[in-house]
Parts: sequence; C-alpha cells; structure tokens
Amino acid sequence: MENIIRLSVSEAAKLFGVSTKTIRQAIKKEEIRYIVVNGRYKINFASLMEWSQLSTRRANLLKQQGVGQYIDRWKIRNKKFSPSEKLINKKTF
Repeated sequence: MENIIRLSVSEAAKLFGVSTKTIRQAIKKEEIRYIVVNGRYKINFASLMEWSQLSTRRANLLKQQGVGQYIDRWKIRNKKFSPSEKLINKKTF
C-alpha cells in the first residue's frame, strides 16, 4: 500500500510559496485532489506537486518563496564528502 501524504491548506500554501486563497481556488476548480477530514481540506501532496508545475509562475514561486529557497543550503560544499563523479557517471547494468 502506498503511503499518501496529505497537507492542510495553510501547510500547502507555505510549502509552495502561494497564498491560502490560491490553494482554495485550485480546490474549487478541482485542479488538485483532496479529502475533507473534520471539516478541513487535506490535500494530496502528489496532486499538489503536479498542479504547481503546470504554471511557470507557480513553479517559480515554489523555487523562490516555497521550499525551493532552502535547497541551496542542502548542497554539499565540501568535495571530501561528495560522491565521486567517476562513481556517478559509471553505469552498472
């Protein structure tokens, strides 16, 4: 069984760098999949990812104001701890 990740409207808005109003409009237009739990929307994360990539503007917001703004911090700067390029480029089939 697949583990489905669901987010609240506010979590989705923060993660993707858009307003809660934008998320609610997408729900209303049925652009993203969701369920209602205790009167609250729970949005399917995979559906949200697909929706965010349909628009160049939303994709850019994800990178600039959403979770994408933290990605540069995750890059390994010290080559000593990075995987060898020889190992990455080597195909093992």
